[in-house]
Amino acid sequence: MTGELFSPLRLRSGAALVNRIAKAAMEENMAGDGQLPDEQLLALYRRWARGGTGLLITGNVMVHAEAMTGPGGVVLDDAAPLEPFTRWAEAGKSGGGSIWMQINHPGRQVEANMPGVVWGPSAVGVDLGKHSSRFGKPVAMTPEQIEATVNRFAVTAARAERAGFDGVEIHAAHGYLLSQFLSPLSNQRTDAWGGTLENRARMLLDVVRAVRASVSPSFAVAVKLNSADFQRGGFDADDARQVIAMLEPLGVDLVELSGGSYESPAMTGNSADSRTRAREAYFLELATDLVRTSPLPLMLTGGITRRETAEKVLDSGVALVGMGTALAVTPDLPDRWRHGREADRKLRPVTWSDKTLASAASMAQVRHQLRRLARGSEPAPGTHPAYALLSEQLRQRRALRRYRAWLPAQQRTAPVGRPA
Repeated sequence: MTGELFSPLRLRSGAALVNRIAKAAMEENMAGDGQLPDEQLLALYRRWARGGTGLLITGNVMVHAEAMTGPGGVVLDDAAPLEPFTRWAEAGKSGGGSIWMQINHPGRQVEANMPGVVWGPSAVGVDLGKHSSRFGKPVAMTPEQIEATVNRFAVTAARAERAGFDGVEIHAAHGYLLSQFLSPLSNQRTDAWGGTLENRARMLLDVVRAVRASVSPSFAVAVKLNSADFQRGGFDADDARQVIAMLEPLGVDLVELSGGSYESPAMTGNSADSRTRAREAYFLELATDLVRTSPLPLMLTGGITRRETAEKVLDSGVALVGMGTALAVTPDLPDRWRHGREADRKLRPVTWSDKTLASAASMAQVRHQLRRLARGSEPAPGTHPAYALLSEQLRQRRALRRYRAWLPAQQRTAPVGRPA
């Protein structure tokens, strides 16, 4: 299938991607002052833009300043200045590709030392065994809070379009808020948002409708969805198939398939499922099954590092190949593939038996590479995971002090009419 990776993909909104390779979202945790993108983040995206990807999807941009996955997160709400985001969009498009903003709300996946709110569909905390105390105790959202959060997603999407982004990706995977509503393990509600899959999908569908109504018809709207949660009794592949069918009439351009959550971190290759850990393209078996019935183009992310694997993914019927870690280590990998070359380095594997710590260390290793790229340095994939994790923790402490100082002023100056 020579050339297929580098053929364009036209989306139903009319937008076209120049090739079938996307940089999937990675949570950079690199916000500058005011939880805004700064020059370091822009430099990182210019580096990727030069590397030949058809699409860059940003890391988490949070829709609610009081609900953050971590203190280094970027926030785009109705109080944020737009100019830094305009510059981010320009940086992402500087190589001729497209850039989408991933928009997200963490729900209950908020660290216990963070100020703000910890919300969930139900008052069911993150279960990480001996590490459970790392996360705050959630309160069940009221109908008014659900409605206000739906509106926040729409506000962020509309402002992303104004800033010059080509689309948004609504994050409904990896155990964040919309994923929590989808899962019967974390969603134990008995009202209109709980029980049946149709009810559990209600918030996601309302978010998609609100976002689509707030942006131009030509602006891309994608959804990131778990192919499975990899937890007994959780969201599974059959649920994913039904949700994709529910999304089809709502003007969605693309569904990105991933998997796992903080409780079962399959997306970092640290799932309890040994078959997932043992191969590239972690979720290809599930995706191949979903492709047969999906009315929407699918993107697959998770563990892809070689052109042969990427082509195998496209051969399965998947429309777009997503890569994260591979592009943190080799930012020009698509250009290498175009010229018959492969990556010449891989991230040092984390072999710790504690899967929660191993997942945290894996993510810290990736962010260590992102910061090197942002400084104009070459990646250092041999960095010891313990060093990366300790460095990340120190950096997070400094970011937490800044966030704690910033948030009260943000709350006092919030515009009239901002959702409560």
